[in-house]
Amino acid sequence: MKNKLNIYCKYFLVSGITATIISCSNTKFLKEGQMLYTGAEVEIESDSLSKKEKSELESAIKENLTPKPNSSFLGLRPKLYAYNATKEPKKEKGLRYWLKYKFGEEPVLLGDVDREFNKDIIVNYSENKGYFNAKAKYDTVSKNKKAKVIYTLNPGGRYLISNVNFPADSSEINKEIQVLKERTRLKAGNPFDLDVIKAERQRIDDGLKDRGFYYFNPDNIIVQADSTVSKKKNDVELIVKLKDNTPQLAKEQFTIDKVIVFPNYNLRDVKRGKYSVPMNPDSLKGYEYNDIYVVDPQKKFKPRVFDRALYFEKGDLYNRKDHNLSLNRLISLGVFKFVKNDFVVSDSLNHKFDAYYILTPRELQSLRLEALGRTNSANYAGSELNLNWTQRNFFHGAEQFKASVYGAFDVQIGGPADAENIFRAGANAQLSIPRIVAPFRFNSSSAFVPRTNIKLGYEFQNRTTLYTLNTFNASFGYQWKENVRKEHELNVIDVSLIRPADVTPKFDSLAFNNPYLQRITDRQLIFGPTYSYTYSTTMLPRKNTFYYKGMLDLAGNITGLVTGANVKEGKEKNIFGIPFSQYAKIENDVRFYHKFTEKTSLATRLIAGVAVPYGNSKYIPFARQFFVGGSNSIRAFRARTLGPGSYDPRTDTSTRAIFDQAGDVKLEMNAEYRANLFKFLNVAAFVDAGNIWLINDEFDDNGKNLRPGGKFSKEFLSEIAVGAGVGLRLDFSILILRLDLAMPLRVPYYEKGDRWAFDRINFGDSGWRRDNLILNIAIGYPF
Repeated sequence: MKNKLNIYCKYFLVSGITATIISCSNTKFLKEGQMLYTGAEVEIESDSLSKKEKSELESAIKENLTPKPNSSFLGLRPKLYAYNATKEPKKEKGLRYWLKYKFGEEPVLLGDVDREFNKDIIVNYSENKGYFNAKAKYDTVSKNKKAKVIYTLNPGGRYLISNVNFPADSSEINKEIQVLKERTRLKAGNPFDLDVIKAERQRIDDGLKDRGFYYFNPDNIIVQADSTVSKKKNDVELIVKLKDNTPQLAKEQFTIDKVIVFPNYNLRDVKRGKYSVPMNPDSLKGYEYNDIYVVDPQKKFKPRVFDRALYFEKGDLYNRKDHNLSLNRLISLGVFKFVKNDFVVSDSLNHKFDAYYILTPRELQSLRLEALGRTNSANYAGSELNLNWTQRNFFHGAEQFKASVYGAFDVQIGGPADAENIFRAGANAQLSIPRIVAPFRFNSSSAFVPRTNIKLGYEFQNRTTLYTLNTFNASFGYQWKENVRKEHELNVIDVSLIRPADVTPKFDSLAFNNPYLQRITDRQLIFGPTYSYTYSTTMLPRKNTFYYKGMLDLAGNITGLVTGANVKEGKEKNIFGIPFSQYAKIENDVRFYHKFTEKTSLATRLIAGVAVPYGNSKYIPFARQFFVGGSNSIRAFRARTLGPGSYDPRTDTSTRAIFDQAGDVKLEMNAEYRANLFKFLNVAAFVDAGNIWLINDEFDDNGKNLRPGGKFSKEFLSEIAVGAGVGLRLDFSILILRLDLAMPLRVPYYEKGDRWAFDRINFGDSGWRRDNLILNIAIGYPF
């Protein structure tokens, strides 16, 4: 241990010396009189501002200053060094060109800094925040061919809003503005802030757009500041009113006259002069359906599709909320490639619109063949072939029908010699209907169309010399979104039937007196409702975003209650001669993302789940249990080889290479730091931790515990596995290729008190590297 400590100290010493050399060597490339610009500092001279107010003002000002200094990492400037140290390339390609002009950064010099311009920016920004008497100056500090600029700001007193006045008159638009002023963002006592004023103008515009004023825009509002009204120093009155030159059209409220839909619009018809906007609907070959005029000569779409999607009706007052809602629902149908909306004045005296919806369909049918190769951390390599057919207007009501057939194989390429190859083949079909099919009425004002999903599937799985499983599944349920952040999925019924075939004597001998293995080839019938809820803000442009998905699976609960099933009392009940599964399962997936900069972020995840058998089941079906390990889980352990608890899978040499380790309780935590090196090349450093456990111990006929240490207990924290590693992500836009290299730091099946593996790390030992360095190759991010 002492020797290793000495080696690490040498590594740190060498790294420190190297960093110092790189840091200093950038300045040697400068010409005589040049200085490297290292950035700006902003100092606030004010006794009236708090530390927090000073800090916020300083950081905001620094964001607006130009230019930015060369990027740095831990005080070093590797990109600048790459530019300086690389000789001028002879041609615009190759490694030298990439290092100098793609990865490298040209030096930012003090001569590039317009200090007077930055001083004006500081004063203007301060005035926009209410510091009307702001004054600024600057000073330059240089040393060893490096220079920084120190800007000093004396903001003076900040002006506060003394009163907000919305002058009234008799016009219709002013009456609406008087209603809107009740929720103004301009409050007496708050500081003057130009950004808040702009937001208030936008708020008024949004409110008027929802009240029929289609042609209005925020520039029609003027906010005047008057500091002469109040007797108090640094007080200002705001007057919010329409500009005198506001166009008359912007002051008028419009209603909807006709709603006209072109569901089969294409550019070729436009070029032929078939369609133009505005147009006379009476001259087109269309028909009327519930006040909607549909121009669809070929009748590709049933008109009720548009009746459900469009929120405007004849005589409605125009509002932008329904405008956007209608467009979003048309897009979410998934059948139209382009969706365009035009409002054309049909009667200027009565202020009426004709609303045109011009829709260009996607290709209604597509056939796609996919071939892929794959490997996983369990030493399997294989290939898969998928043939997918999609029909996006199956019953002429924007129903999407998808059917696929596939075949795949996975072959063991390393690890234990007794591992089995796996062959799979199957077919799936899904019909997605853009409405809720139910005996009750379901109204949704969401921008997303609710869907009814019907699924059928079959899979054939063969483990060469062991057994074959035939799996049939079917489900019927609903999917709907409240908004862009909240999504629900309820399967009213979700059925799986698993039937074994061709169970070989080899497997029988392995499973003899082993109930855990026997359950794999038991006939299984699993049915019941499932529900999932997803909440996500990851699509929003925020510094901190959040993702949550919760899942509830209730199998056989009502049937078990009705039949009085109780396997512990010998009252096991069958359906069609097959014992049905009865359990309750819940799983929670929580993720938090923090963005440090545009190119660096921290991603974290917590997964917690439990599945409890009861009634007609003593154990959770193998297909519904939890697993850990692999490229999207705890990456320092091979897929599905970890757990349960402190159980050591290496002790059972007859089955460890064949069967996955499964559990009823799951706890997993992940943290990953992500950074961009260059365009498509990203790096990551990560730590994963977690494990799975059993609810009940499993014994053979002789009373022997089949997986000792696997049961969940108060000792569960001491059985947490920990792994860490680094990775590369190659972002090619259409896909992200991920390579993660991980090693275990804590192994739960080692002796208690000796589970941390730091003292076992030995990169120089090929045997240690083979057993402990796990390379995960995957597509996409792990979370």
